Amino acid sequence: MMKTTLKIEGMMCGMCESHIADTIRNTIPSAKKVSVSRNKKEASFLTENGIDAQQLQTAINATGYDCLSVETLPYEKKGLFGLWK
Repeated sequence: MMKTTLKIEGMMCGMCESHIADTIRNTIPSAKKVSVSRNKKEASFLTENGIDAQQLQTAINATGYDCLSVETLPYEKKGLFGLWK
């Protein structure tokens, strides 16, 4: 699994968060657990494989928001069962 985190400027309300989430889902159909926070000025989601960061950044910018960065890192599921390794 890969976790992608975007830094985004310009979100002011819940509708802005919704626009960003919809743009992510439309650009990256394999995106799971899409989360957007205007307070943190970021969005994140999970995918099985890497993504085209430039394509996603272009799609976000086309909606009128400023996508400042896209970072994709390996993601390990955390949870109760991870304690007994």
